[in-house]
Amino acid sequence: MSVDQYKKEVGMMNLEELIEFREGRSTEPFPIPDKELLERYEKLYTGAVNDVMREFCLLNQALPGHIVPLREYRTVAGLAFTVKSAPNAMIKGEMEFRVKMLDEMHEDSFVVWDTTGDQKATLWGGVMTATAKGKKVKAACIDGGIRDTHQILEADFPVFYKYRISNGSLGRCLITHYQVTIQIGDATIKPGDIILGDIDGVLVVPRAVAYDVLLRAEEIIENEKVIFGWVKEGQSIQDITEKGGYF
Repeated sequence: MSVDQYKKEVGMMNLEELIEFREGRSTEPFPIPDKELLERYEKLYTGAVNDVMREFCLLNQALPGHIVPLREYRTVAGLAFTVKSAPNAMIKGEMEFRVKMLDEMHEDSFVVWDTTGDQKATLWGGVMTATAKGKKVKAACIDGGIRDTHQILEADFPVFYKYRISNGSLGRCLITHYQVTIQIGDATIKPGDIILGDIDGVLVVPRAVAYDVLLRAEEIIENEKVIFGWVKEGQSIQDITEKGGYF
């Protein structure tokens, strides 16, 4: 084998591994039904789950702090349905592609939308909200603009977003992909990952560890109940720490 052939084969092998790492997705079913898993996650909160993922050495799971909730939501959990768009003056084909995307949104989806840094358009509004709610989508997270805010609020549909502006998307951006790996800030999101949103923002739990993270987070919640009880009783910080409590 020549040096050039060797380099080519090694390069292709490494590239395939990288593609699998970045774009491969887990399709293994959870040990419990999806709905039960999501319901149990919705009894938790993002801070506790984030702390657990730190134990798993996963430190980049929170979406950027500029993404905020439209309301002070309690925890909502769903399966990631990813969308990617980009600023673009072209319009042709946009509506057909959007219709196809909407057709494939499924019950219990949590839409996560990477706008490629768009700062001028809205990617989510009243009609999108009504459509998603009709398909029993759980929530939407848009790293970009929303509009028709009164309609979204009236629909009581959880939305997390970056900014509000009246500009529509047609002629300003195009949807380029959906149900692919996306990256928002430091967080990588793959279709089927568990997405949590609450008053403190949005968090992604990789599907492959989602059940183990759930069990550990539930354990932490139970521990916190005990610690809050000690605090309410007026026990000293020293006593609580010596018994395994934390602050």
